[in-house]
Amino acid sequence: MTQARAQFALRLRDAMLAAGYEPRPAVLEREFNMRHWGKPMTLHGVRRWLKGETLPSHAKLMTLSEWLRVPPEDLVFGVGPRRRLEARQAAWDQGIGYVERDLFELFLKLPPPARKTVREVIVALAVANGIAKPRAPE
Repeated sequence: MTQARAQFALRLRDAMLAAGYEPRPAVLEREFNMRHWGKPMTLHGVRRWLKGETLPSHAKLMTLSEWLRVPPEDLVFGVGPRRRLEARQAAWDQGIGYVERDLFELFLKLPPPARKTVREVIVALAVANGIAKPRAPE
């Protein structure tokens, strides 16, 4: 059993409990098959999810997600990666104003060689001001 599958199984059991269901294969099989439009799962198949032996396909993961009202990425990866991304995005949103946003939009419209020149100028300024360490030439 890999760590990813074991973590998925733990998150699946927790999500079932949070939704008011007992994390047992018979319950999972019944509730899942009532909601999934594809090929039904067997008792053995859902037991393997709960034991961390296998992971569901994308379509089955989406059914689980909708039923248990948990984002699919939270079932697969947990909430840690999403929270880190949200924190990084919040820091980015708070740190720049409309002038910088306009500048970044212009930067993204530049052709690749011009973008490279702008990056080199920014890195050179950062090194000169002690914000960054010199980088090896590409």
